[in-house]
Amino acid sequence: MESYTTMRSGFEAVGEFEDRRSRFIAHLVHIESEDAAASHQAEIRAHHYDARHNVPAWILADGRERASDDGEPQRTSGLPTLEVLRGAGLKDVSCVTTRYFGGTLLGPGGLVRAYTAAAQAAVEAARAAGQLMEMTGVVPVDVRLAYADHDRVLDLAARCGGKVAGTEYTAEVLLHLVFRAGEEAPFLAVLRETMSGRENVQVGDVRFAEF
Repeated sequence: MESYTTMRSGFEAVGEFEDRRSRFIAHLVHIESEDAAASHQAEIRAHHYDARHNVPAWILADGRERASDDGEPQRTSGLPTLEVLRGAGLKDVSCVTTRYFGGTLLGPGGLVRAYTAAAQAAVEAARAAGQLMEMTGVVPVDVRLAYADHDRVLDLAARCGGKVAGTEYTAEVLLHLVFRAGEEAPFLAVLRETMSGRENVQVGDVRFAEF
């Protein structure tokens, strides 16, 4: 499963560009559905009700994506914005760019440059503020073991690239481990050899998470 980058939930990054008194303001946020993308566009439209255009573009982690020129000449605004998101490796994001018309027509080339620049500025603002995070395919592995085996298994997990997500202490120890997808296999192989059949392991499904 390929990694991807997204915005941290609850944050908004803004990038601006101006050309011949036309202002382009890109608003970048985290989303996880088409409905969330529509809500983001509606929110920006309501806030910038007096703007000439509010151009949306979004990409989801499952591969769905969409862009609209919102009245601008075809392929001069929505698609260039979408290309910026693709180029940055972003998914589960929505970018709506508001344009306040400055009175001078910029032409197709000028519009492409302006919408591209505004979206790039928003992405860079998000990166500078630490609002971008990498999502990686991970596999949860729960290991139930005796207290005497705790340190040995913990060391083995660390050497195989695993991280401890949590620990439960009862009559036994329950380690909640997380591995990058594929890295759990060497750990499980060595664990079986080390524990000689005494291992009690539950492996979860692959999911995307920050690692």
